[in-house]
Amino acid sequence: MTVIQDVVNYFEEVAPSSLQESYDNSGLIVGEYANEVKGVLICLDSLEETIVEAIKVGANLIVAHHPIVFKGLKRFNGSNYVERTVIKAIKNDIAIYAIHTNIDSVLNGVSGKIAQKLGVENISVLSPKSHQLLKLETYVPLDRSSTVLDALFLAGAGNVGNYSNCSFVSEGQGSFMAEIGTHPYVGEIGKKHLEREGKIEVIFPVHLKTGVISALLESHPYEEVAYNIFQMENKSRQQGLGVVGDLPEEMDVTDFLSVIKANMKAGVVRYTRPHKNRIKRVAICGGSGSFLLSEAKKAGADLFLTSDFKYHEFFDSENQIVIADIGHYESEQYTSELLYDFLTQKFSTFAVRISALNTNPVNYL
Repeated sequence: MTVIQDVVNYFEEVAPSSLQESYDNSGLIVGEYANEVKGVLICLDSLEETIVEAIKVGANLIVAHHPIVFKGLKRFNGSNYVERTVIKAIKNDIAIYAIHTNIDSVLNGVSGKIAQKLGVENISVLSPKSHQLLKLETYVPLDRSSTVLDALFLAGAGNVGNYSNCSFVSEGQGSFMAEIGTHPYVGEIGKKHLEREGKIEVIFPVHLKTGVISALLESHPYEEVAYNIFQMENKSRQQGLGVVGDLPEEMDVTDFLSVIKANMKAGVVRYTRPHKNRIKRVAICGGSGSFLLSEAKKAGADLFLTSDFKYHEFFDSENQIVIADIGHYESEQYTSELLYDFLTQKFSTFAVRISALNTNPVNYL
């Protein structure tokens, strides 16, 4: 049996909630973690119509990209679409889980999916995140250092980029005196003891902190375990907003804009005057990405694909880069496919369906 907590735990591995932006509200918004998952409906927006669809297809868990609740709700009287959606979900025992800016912030996430649709290759993170790594330091008797390290590695520590089991161990001498009522691993009560110890240092992602500390305490022989945890400044090459990559071959800019319009099913593509005839390097950010324009320029992109540029922001291209705005819904529509692939590769105990509803509030003539 698969419960909602299992799905939440899996998505924490795929796109940890620690990656979401401060304004976001990703996570389980409606529902109980212990409930069995009978079926999943994937959508971009969880609205009243989405709840109705979930009921029809027998899904009791909705996995949405956009959180239905962004701000605190003080009343539930159905005065707006947010309240009505939440009320309808609760009445019909349907859980709603949102995975928003955290799935935006992984290399194989929303922007990576767009790159795949457009044939953009060799992608890397456009704006890498920092403060996503912690370093653990602890002191262990030399004869137990390998045991503790193995436990830390099993908990997910020691992974740096494409390297695993990374650590640093230095030797030194520790001292302590066990007081009455203690049960020391080495030494005698009431006598100062000197012990050759290894200082272990490992790096791990922020979202694994609880598990790493538990692994340390369970594997460490000492009754009282001393350890330090430090925030690292390193920027991650796998985590951050947007991606940048290259087309297999240079393309005429107009031809590539046509590819964007067709492959992204865009009603319209708003773009700035091309500063060159041919392009090769492309930056991408699903959703509202105008704030990443300077990063796209720094990355040497010939074109930046995103959405929600305001009129005066188009002037910021400064004849250095082509801005291509395809609309918010259009830039995120393939997120449902992305989430479907993640879920079906992991779980086989329930049906997963992509919503048939088009929740785009914007229409084109």
